Amino acid sequence: MLLNRRTFTALTVASVATAAVLPHRARAAGRPSFKAIAFDGFPIIDPRPVFARVDEMFPGKGAELSASWRTRQFEYGWLRTLGGRYTDFWHITEDALVFAAKAMKIELSSEQRDRLMQTYLELKAWPDVLPALRQLRAAGVRMAFVSNLTASMLDAVVRNSGLEGLFEPHLSTDKVRAFKPDARAYQMGVDAFGLRKEEIVFAAFAGWDVAGAKWFGYPTFWINRAHATVEELGVVPDGIGSGLNDLITFATA
Repeated sequence: MLLNRRTFTALTVASVATAAVLPHRARAAGRPSFKAIAFDGFPIIDPRPVFARVDEMFPGKGAELSASWRTRQFEYGWLRTLGGRYTDFWHITEDALVFAAKAMKIELSSEQRDRLMQTYLELKAWPDVLPALRQLRAAGVRMAFVSNLTASMLDAVVRNSGLEGLFEPHLSTDKVRAFKPDARAYQMGVDAFGLRKEEIVFAAFAGWDVAGAKWFGYPTFWINRAHATVEELGVVPDGIGSGLNDLITFATA
């Protein structure tokens, strides 16, 4: 789940103890040798400019609008998957924005809607991403996105951030017309890499995605940049860190 800036800060303070304890517990056990990493989009993509633009356009209402937009965005993906009414993440994102604005009785012009949507094509990687990916690539680790985002959205961040040549072809859920945490989405990584689940680390941004990947059978590392609380879904990640350097240690040590 993406977080607005106010929630991001609050979770950082409130949940740091949980994030600090769990990696030690998970890393105490031995790990297999990993050959590939399947990335969710947002361990790589920094979404904060979206929230900043919402705040800029709607002063005093930005945090609430961002939270409502992002919540409905993922709910629409899950509902459309369950209902067999798939449409891609770009269209879901736009629908969720329109709904959130209406729910808050905000007048959202077509120009404002288009400008907010365009922000998704202007996003760049988090600052730690490029050197970390280069190190992983040099270590022989294969990498690809397994993401709800469209291929065009993923292409944009690769282009904007100079990440060309580091990833194998994108595994967008458009290929299987089912959003994560549907097993069909996670299966794309196994099929594309041609490896066993146990040889692939799934790197998640959101707690629910950690759970979905674990249910599927992936060893899972949570890039928990917000120091959020582990979801109560009967599984825990195999490792947790605040950035990609922690992932490097987990995947290659």
